Amino acid sequence: MGTRVKFWGVRGSTPTPQAENLRYGGNTSCVEVRVDDQIFVFDCGTGFRNLGKTLTTDAAGKPVYAHIFLSHFHWDHIQGIPFFTPLYNNKDNYFFFHSSNRTRGLQRAIEEQMSDPYFPVDMSEMAAHRNFYDIEEDRIAFDDTVVQSMWLNHPQGCLGFRIETPQHVVVYATDNEPGHPIFDKNVRKLADGADVLIYDAQYLPEEYEAKKRGWGHSHWREAINIVMESGTKELVLFHHDPDHDDSVIANVVRTAREHYAKVTAAAEGMEIQL
Repeated sequence: MGTRVKFWGVRGSTPTPQAENLRYGGNTSCVEVRVDDQIFVFDCGTGFRNLGKTLTTDAAGKPVYAHIFLSHFHWDHIQGIPFFTPLYNNKDNYFFFHSSNRTRGLQRAIEEQMSDPYFPVDMSEMAAHRNFYDIEEDRIAFDDTVVQSMWLNHPQGCLGFRIETPQHVVVYATDNEPGHPIFDKNVRKLADGADVLIYDAQYLPEEYEAKKRGWGHSHWREAINIVMESGTKELVLFHHDPDHDDSVIANVVRTAREHYAKVTAAAEGMEIQL
């Protein structure tokens, strides 16, 4: 069974389409995990748009089926949904959205995002089948693949996800602030023995200590702590701050590798084949 991880959006908070960000990319959160022919998508930031274009091209008119997991509904995790071509161009496409309705359901959140005066068309223009499922802390089986969700420490809540196949484990845990005993334990449970941990490293440690406490994000030092304590094989730093250009991120990777060798920073288009 093959597992492939591809990064379509890696930025936090807001898109940053500047020249100095070309190496790592400026689109907001969207990660695709393929398990054989099953498609799992984690978050729908602006990177979701390019994923949609590729899925449409690759499908060549055939139906597209995908399970889409939303960690939470902040702008940078849903703003690609109105621009996702497969939702509009084929009535035989099926998308299964999984998210918590702790604050509101995803369908309502999308409807409000696309309502007057914020967007020129509404959800009625979407021809594809859309199914919405409420999840909390669950273990959901998709054939031989299991997706486990657990709560992380973020304002208004955020779910982290552990994708288990018979051979591999990939963890997507973004928008998490360290320092809360329950959520610190949760993220380590998710990461336990994982092949790949995709983890929030929005701030530099010194930025976090000086002025970012309570904002719901983490840094590379905490990422290293999680990896060392949970036995994760490979760490991918994710959700880069909009004010961190390529040189800042590259320097973070160099510094982090002094503490743990298998560290990289998520970059648009980057693939990990397991």
